[in-house]
Amino acid sequence: MPYFRFSAIYYATFLIYCFGFSLATTPEPDRAALLAIKAKITHDPLGVTSSWNDTIDLCDWHGVTCDQEHHRVRILNLHSAKLAGTLSPYIGNLSFLTELYLQNNSFGGTIPSEMGQLKRLQSLWLFNNSMAGEIPSNLSSCSNLIELNLSNNRLVGTIPLHLGSLLHLQVLDLAINNLTGNIPTSLGNLSLLNNLILGRNNLVGSIPASLGNLRNLLNFNVPMNKLSGTVPVSVFNISSLTHFDIAYNSIEGTLPSDLGFSLPYIEYFSIFSNQFTGTIPSSISNSSNLEILQFALNRLSGQVPSLHKLQRLRSFTIYSNYLGNKSDSDLDFVSSLANATTMLSNLDISVNNFKGTFPQIICNFTMLSYLGLEYNHIDGSIPICIEHLTKLQFFTATSNQLSGAIPQSIGKLQNLIGLYLAGNNLSGHVPSTVGGLTMLTYLEVSGNHLDGHIPSSLGNCSNLLALDLSENHFGGNIPAELLSLSTLSIVLNLSSNYLNGTISEEIGKLYKLDILDVSRNALSGEIPSTIGACIGLEELIMAGNFFQGPIPEALKTLGGLHVLDLSRNNFSGKIPTFLTSLHQLQTLNLSYNNLEGELPINGVFNNASGTSLVGNNRLCGGIPEFKLPSCSFSGKSQNRLRHKIKLVIAILCGCVVVTFLVVIMLLYIFWHGKKKSNPTASADLEKFPNFSYQSLLKATNGFSAENMLGSGGFGVVYKGSLGEDKTLIAIKIFKLENRGASQSFMAECGVLRNIRHRNLIKVITACSSVDYQGRDFKALVYEYMVNGSLDDWLHPKAIKGHDGTNNATKRLDFHQRLDIAVEVALALEYLHHCCDVPVIHCDLKPSNVLLDDAMVAHVSDFGLAKFLSDGIISPNADQSSLFGVRGTIGYTPPEYGLGNGVSTNGDIYSFGILLLEVFTGKRPTDNMLKEGLSLHDLVKAALPEHMTEIIDPALVGDMVGEETSRTMITILEIALSCSAQLPRDRPEMNDVAVKLSSVRNRLLGTLRL
Repeated sequence: MPYFRFSAIYYATFLIYCFGFSLATTPEPDRAALLAIKAKITHDPLGVTSSWNDTIDLCDWHGVTCDQEHHRVRILNLHSAKLAGTLSPYIGNLSFLTELYLQNNSFGGTIPSEMGQLKRLQSLWLFNNSMAGEIPSNLSSCSNLIELNLSNNRLVGTIPLHLGSLLHLQVLDLAINNLTGNIPTSLGNLSLLNNLILGRNNLVGSIPASLGNLRNLLNFNVPMNKLSGTVPVSVFNISSLTHFDIAYNSIEGTLPSDLGFSLPYIEYFSIFSNQFTGTIPSSISNSSNLEILQFALNRLSGQVPSLHKLQRLRSFTIYSNYLGNKSDSDLDFVSSLANATTMLSNLDISVNNFKGTFPQIICNFTMLSYLGLEYNHIDGSIPICIEHLTKLQFFTATSNQLSGAIPQSIGKLQNLIGLYLAGNNLSGHVPSTVGGLTMLTYLEVSGNHLDGHIPSSLGNCSNLLALDLSENHFGGNIPAELLSLSTLSIVLNLSSNYLNGTISEEIGKLYKLDILDVSRNALSGEIPSTIGACIGLEELIMAGNFFQGPIPEALKTLGGLHVLDLSRNNFSGKIPTFLTSLHQLQTLNLSYNNLEGELPINGVFNNASGTSLVGNNRLCGGIPEFKLPSCSFSGKSQNRLRHKIKLVIAILCGCVVVTFLVVIMLLYIFWHGKKKSNPTASADLEKFPNFSYQSLLKATNGFSAENMLGSGGFGVVYKGSLGEDKTLIAIKIFKLENRGASQSFMAECGVLRNIRHRNLIKVITACSSVDYQGRDFKALVYEYMVNGSLDDWLHPKAIKGHDGTNNATKRLDFHQRLDIAVEVALALEYLHHCCDVPVIHCDLKPSNVLLDDAMVAHVSDFGLAKFLSDGIISPNADQSSLFGVRGTIGYTPPEYGLGNGVSTNGDIYSFGILLLEVFTGKRPTDNMLKEGLSLHDLVKAALPEHMTEIIDPALVGDMVGEETSRTMITILEIALSCSAQLPRDRPEMNDVAVKLSSVRNRLLGTLRL
């Protein structure tokens, strides 16, 4: 019996052991958990989970690594797989999991609280997703965590206090979220922590002194928060630190005098944009490993100490402080950098109180790419040895006391992009060698004593966007080569010089230019008619010269003019009525000329505060505010005048009819002869009925200014009517004399013949013909959008719109804007993902989104569009335009400015900026966005607490209820993700369309309840 009892116990124990071992080794719980995770994945374009099925062993599934002993899932790695969906709570059942890598995907939803069940978990990487909600506090139960990276998501709430109990933690990265509250003092318990990264959140309060206990910390990173108070001395004493970044906060206090001794290993030190006072400690030179040292945008004062031990220094920025004592020794510290000459690439000491002579030793810093000296009291001359800085890209010395000549040797700086020398005492000529700087984009030498002729070699600066030579002593003519520089797009300012002669007809080549100022010179003659080709002009300032003749009719094509100043010249004749049709014109100065006749009362002439007419003694009429005499006549005089007018009109009409018939016959003969000799036609026009030049001329009343809807880089758009029923159409006339216009016509035809979508503009027909002068004529005819462009509605003016309504009364409510956003997203989704060959629009902006009578959005203007085949621009696309304009400033993605090729990511960036503009009412080039602040940054900083401060004031009344406010925040977050700086951080357009549609549907569902 004892033997039996012993055997039974032994057998039972053996069964329990086997049963327990079986439970430990079976993969079934893991299989079920993984299949539940797969079920929550809504988008798997790479098919990474396709192997997750019953025909393949679980441990051979993609991204799965098993523990060999227990056959349980130990590692799950699905990073960078373009996955979307939410994270299943069943992930908490993978009880043997030690490493989880889901970064660089598009997971949404929240972090499941079931994560806290993963007791063995050591690495949790969820960064670069779209996860929202709060950080689960029970993550503290994952007591073996070594790495926790949740950065670049949409997490809210506070940092859980219990994270301070994860005593094995070495990396804690929660950056780029919307976390609020204080930095928990409990984090000071993480004695093994070497990386604490909390930047780009909304954290408040002061830095806890307990963090000084982190004696193994290498990286302390908390920039772009709302932290205040002072930095505890204990934190400055963490001797292990290599990176210290508290930039863009409101932290105050002084830097400790022993800073260079307490941080002996520091490589990166930044207190950029805070409120530090006091001096830069002289001990900083003892931190000999320093590579990046940023003290800019604080309130530091006194002398900059010697930096002679910083041999590895690559960037030293101290701009916008109160450093320097206006003494000759202020710049001695520059000489102390002699040992860093082989490394230093960025030196910016601008906007301080430095005095002294331009340091010659700067010529030894041969690795410099940025040299900033502006707004100081530096004197002396620019040394000839500046030629040694062959890597220099930006040289800014504006508003100093530099004298002497600009050295010829500056022409050897072949990488120079920006040269800013305005507001000094420079004299002599601008060296012709500047024309050899083919990378030069910005040249500003205004406010000096430069003389001689403007060098014609500037016409060789083929990348120049902005040129300011104003307030000098230049004489002679304006070089025709300069006026031929079609790259100029921001400003050409030649004002306040002694320039004379006439303006060359080459001025018509400046079709991209925004601002042209030639005021206060001695220019004469008439304004050339070719100025009508400068359709990009927003400001035209020609005051204070000797121009004569009538105000040219050519100005009527400048539909984008905001400012026109022709004052203090010798213009004569009547004020042309076309000025009333320049709807963007806000400031008009025609004072002190010899103008006469009746003053119009419409358009800008209905705004006495924006229009100046004094000094024209023969003007009459107008609105009462101008206080001009009336233009009255006697009754007999009026009847005689009417009779003469009727007679002249009758004669003219007869002549026009006869001439028209003759021309029709001649063109008929000419055209049929041409067709016989040129039987081939563009393949891009085969699908469109070909209207004639004559029919379009008639449809637009002779392409009259009254019918002009707008203008762009390659053409002008008119309203017209066809047929007996007067069907309204929009006609885009391509300005073939402008480089790239013909290619733009072909590109737009090529795109529009291949695409059809409710939210894309519909082309009715195309016209490829000749005009009455025998010149090539190309046009596209579209369906007419009665409600104009989205830009008209977002930025209404107190003027008559295209449909006769007053734009000042126009207002888009929240729901209309959301509808338009969804419709534009669906259009881009179609272009990127549903066409046989993906199409990149390349110029998405509000003025290219048109609204029909039902306020449905239609994306238009495909003149810059590109076909994309396998990620490469198709050889059938318009190759010539690949090197030209690739969008509009403010909407163009930053990578295009670096020379990168176009991509769907570029359209997504433009859409993100458009989306921000739709809901904030602010253009990306708004005047309030200065000093490097972008519309993206403005919105990012405001969300979520200050959302109502940055949205369009017209929408504040629509923000009724918590659901509407949450929806607005979600929309702005989508816009921010689309307009991310790096292309890889932007979502795909199909994901954006789905998210926006979901937001709209959810909001509509809430409103119906």
